[in-house]
Amino acid sequence: MAKFSCCFGMVASPTNGVLVHRELLDVENMRLYTYKDLQIATGDFKPENKIGQGGFGSVYKGLLKDGKIVAINVLSAESRQGLREFLTEITIISDIQHENLVKLHGYCVEKDHRILVYGYLKNSSLDQTLLGGNHCSIKFTWEIRRKICIGVAKGLTYLHEEVQPHVIHRDIKASNILLNEDFTPKISDFGLAKLFPSHLTHISTCIAGTLGYLAPEYAIRGQLTRKADIYSFGILLLEIVSGKPNQNKQLPVEEQYLLERVWELYREGELKRLVDTSMEDDDEDYDKDEACRVNLRVNKV
Repeated sequence: MAKFSCCFGMVASPTNGVLVHRELLDVENMRLYTYKDLQIATGDFKPENKIGQGGFGSVYKGLLKDGKIVAINVLSAESRQGLREFLTEITIISDIQHENLVKLHGYCVEKDHRILVYGYLKNSSLDQTLLGGNHCSIKFTWEIRRKICIGVAKGLTYLHEEVQPHVIHRDIKASNILLNEDFTPKISDFGLAKLFPSHLTHISTCIAGTLGYLAPEYAIRGQLTRKADIYSFGILLLEIVSGKPNQNKQLPVEEQYLLERVWELYREGELKRLVDTSMEDDDEDYDKDEACRVNLRVNKV
C-alpha cells in the first residue's frame, strides 16, 4: 500500500551521521550499535533471517551477543524515511514506555547505514498474518481480535492523553501493529509521529501517512489533530473484524475498497455480512452481534 508524504527527508551521509549522534546525545536508555554488531547478529543479513519487507526497508531477526533476540530494521538507501523521520522515531519512542508500544533498544548510523533495533515480536504484523492470506497458520478468534482492538486503543490513548506533550502517530495501519507471542498488540513505526502540545487545537503540517487510512479532513486541509489517528484506527477495526485489507485490487470492482463496501452494507442493514466468517468455526467466544456492533460504531464516528 502506498505511503504518502509531501515532505522529503535528508539523504544519509557521513556528515548526517555526525548530526544524528549530536542530536541524540541527551537520549537516555538508547544503545548505539556498530554495523559490525548487527552483521554478526543477523549472520551478515542472511536472507533466511529476513522476516519482513516494508516501504522503509527490510527487517531481520537477530541474536545479539548478550543473547537477546531482536528485530533489526535496515532502512534502504531509497527509503522514504529521511533523516528527520529517523531522528523523530528514536527521540519519541525512547521517551515513552507502554505495554502496547514497541520497545526500541538502539540504533546504528555508519556511513550510509541507518538501522533501528527493536525487541523481537514472534507473531509479526497484522498485515502479514490476519490480512496476509491463507498462508498464515494462526487462527484469529474473536477473543484475539478483541484483545488486539482494545490493546491498540490503549496504546493510542496513552499517546494522545497521558504523554506530555501528546503524540500523534500519523500512520496507524495493519503493518504497523505487531503481535507478541500472546497476541498483545504493539504500535510501531514512529517516523511520521508529531508532538502535539495540549494547548493547541490543531497543527498545520505536511500531509503524511498511508493512502486508505488518511482522515479526509487531514488529507484535504493538512490540519492535524488526534482525530487523524482515530480515523485510521477505525479503518483498522474494520479490517480486524472483516479479516480483509482496506484495499484489494484483485477483488471485483464493487468490493475493492473496504470502506465503500461497509457503507453499502450499512445502508442495506446487512453489516453482519462484513464479519469474517472464519470465526464461526470452532470459536466458542465468537459473538457475531458484538462484532457487528463494532462495525456500526465505527460507521457512526
